[in-house]
This record gives sequence, structure tokens and C-alpha cells, in this order.
Amino acid sequence: MVVAYGAMVLAGLVLVVWGLPAAHRLKSPWDSVASLAVLAGVISALVGALLICVPNFFKG
Repeated sequence: MVVAYGAMVLAGLVLVVWGLPAAHRLKSPWDSVASLAVLAGVISALVGALLICVPNFFKG
């Protein structure tokens, strides 16, 4: 499962790296899509890092 969580972190970082410059470069409404991609990337990277450190966090 660590590989899947690492993939979550990597995918999140890719979204952030793509979305930050794209949010400023693209015209409306695509800049909003890029901004939402950045938000999704940050959330994905943080959840993936959390699950790498604490694997059973959401199991209760």
C-alpha cells in the first residue's frame, strides 16, 4: 500500500507543478480548472503523506 500512497503524493505534486503556472497563463474559465487542480493536488499529496506515515489513520 505504501506504493499506492507514494503514487498519491507524486500525482498530487504533478498537479501542483502543472496547475500553478497554468492558473496564471490560461484564459478564463480554464484558469479556474487549473486552480481546482492545484487544490486537488495539495489535498492528494497531504492525504498520501498522512497515509504513508500513519497507514491505518482512516480505519478508526
